[in-house]
Amino acid sequence: MKPLDIIAIGRAGVDLYGEQVGGRLEDMASFAKYLGGSPTNTAVGLARLGLNAGLITRVGGDHMGRFIREELVREGVDTRGVRSDPARLTALVLLGIRENGTYPLIFYRQDCADMALCEADIDPALIAQAGAVLLSGTHFSTAQTAAACRRAATLMRGQGGRVVLDVDYRPVLWDLAPRDAGEDRFVASHSVTATMQRALDLVDLVVGTEEEIHLLGGSTNTLDALRSIRTLTDAPVVVKRGAKGCVVFEGVIPGELDEGLVAPAFAVPVANVLGAGDGFMAGFLRGWLRGEPMARSAAWGNACGAIVVARHGCAPAMPTWPELEAFMAAGGARSPASLEQMHWATTRAPADEALTILAIDHRGLFETLIDSGGGDEDRVATFKDLASQAMERTAAGDRACGLLLDGRFGARALAQSADAPYWIGRPIEISGSRPLRFEGGADVAITLRSWPRPHAVKCNLRYHPDDPADLRAEQDAQLLRLFDATRGTGHELLLEIIAAPYGPVAHDTVARVMAHVYALGIYPDWWKLEATDDPAAWAAIEAVIADADPWCRGVVVLGAESSPAHLARSFAAAAPRRIVKGFAVGRAIWHDVAQQWFTGMIDDETALVRLTANFAQMVATWREARSRALAPCG
Repeated sequence: MKPLDIIAIGRAGVDLYGEQVGGRLEDMASFAKYLGGSPTNTAVGLARLGLNAGLITRVGGDHMGRFIREELVREGVDTRGVRSDPARLTALVLLGIRENGTYPLIFYRQDCADMALCEADIDPALIAQAGAVLLSGTHFSTAQTAAACRRAATLMRGQGGRVVLDVDYRPVLWDLAPRDAGEDRFVASHSVTATMQRALDLVDLVVGTEEEIHLLGGSTNTLDALRSIRTLTDAPVVVKRGAKGCVVFEGVIPGELDEGLVAPAFAVPVANVLGAGDGFMAGFLRGWLRGEPMARSAAWGNACGAIVVARHGCAPAMPTWPELEAFMAAGGARSPASLEQMHWATTRAPADEALTILAIDHRGLFETLIDSGGGDEDRVATFKDLASQAMERTAAGDRACGLLLDGRFGARALAQSADAPYWIGRPIEISGSRPLRFEGGADVAITLRSWPRPHAVKCNLRYHPDDPADLRAEQDAQLLRLFDATRGTGHELLLEIIAAPYGPVAHDTVARVMAHVYALGIYPDWWKLEATDDPAAWAAIEAVIADADPWCRGVVVLGAESSPAHLARSFAAAAPRRIVKGFAVGRAIWHDVAQQWFTGMIDDETALVRLTANFAQMVATWREARSRALAPCG
């Protein structure tokens, strides 16, 4: 395991952000759930910026605690120091965003898990693998948590590492403000000042807002507070000043604030300041821990804070290293649209290099079967259960396998798949619709809000580049609605292109449709494309993606009504193209089995065995084609 650049210590909870911006918390109708807690947010920010970051905290032995742990793993944060506490619940915070610049907060942290952190939770072996620790001021608010922080700092100092203090002052968490005043940032307290100052003998860097520096220095005059701090530590002190940027003081405190090292802020629209400080800390530490000049570290901190304030949430708003590089290269004037696409693409969970999908999201075919008296909805659902089981038998835990299932006949199988590791996609279009229409109603975002976040949205687009202009315009408008909805709800999009039935198909026909979709500003995470044995068609497809979206997850080959022999030829033609990751095939796997099962010629177990064998054979055919295509010559 790689050495850790830094371990953050302290708060870890779940942020429930009100989605109705500008309203009171009393009037919130829905909340978005995010990872939260200042040191946890910073750890995520550091991991996204390319550092090896860890976290020491406690979470409840509950659903929210498991959510935190899973999110940290997904973000690449080391969780060896995260303990599950069966006796306490995970902390929660309810937050709102008001248009007048206020941000109401309610902390649900009474006897919460992370405040049970103790000295025994500080593992010397874990500290020994890190170069620094980040302490959070909130965890000096009780003797037990303060002792844990001091132990970590002492161990780190003893091995020659560095200690960072984020003042992170929330008066309500020191019982100095009413429970409904969680947004209050400053209440003077000699007791808190004295407690926090006792930590200064162990730190190598201090970071805080002007109000937090007032608290730490015991004076509401910033320069006097800084001079007081300087009598207790020689560590650099970074003062965050919001729209004024930041000032760094490395030695003697001068006569004016602007005589320190001033790093100006970036002028950006402000939507939410709540995560800005954690973003600043991640950006600053990305430079400071890697030995960059202090001015560059400060500029990176300001840039990360500026990026975060334009977004909803704290941890999910943290930028990645490619984002920070792009923002700095453009002098802070990076196009919001291009930056948001980069953010989306670089914060997704990593994708496997292969994706082999059993597609049984079909509805029209089964509706026809029911109408003809060949079955009923429950019997169709049972067959889809069998297909789902066949995929699992073949996959045996391999995350490179997946399912396309609909929410009508496949609802039971979808529910059973919730705890499985496989890729899951669901159709959103009304089967066979052209122009495109969505299941669940015209407002597709409302439909998607009821879907679990891990379910990818599959949309079958019946589109030819030579379609009449009015048809193309209507389909384009629907696609834009869908894309905006998926980004709003956080679902990935798999866009399936069906062109062949609607006009002549040349080697560049599908590529032209894809280029048009990108020109609309739509970036599917996945493409599902018709099988073809024309290598030129796959070359054109790969070229379009390389030019428009270097972060595209990839292409899967759809089967439609292709025979196994045609699919094998298509796999051979597609396999040399690395952008093609696998297939999403349905009828070639299950159609004949379905006919026999619905007519009573075979029982459930026989159907399951045959479905498993058919899917396994399709996976083997793809993998063999891929292996041959990528094998070294000679």
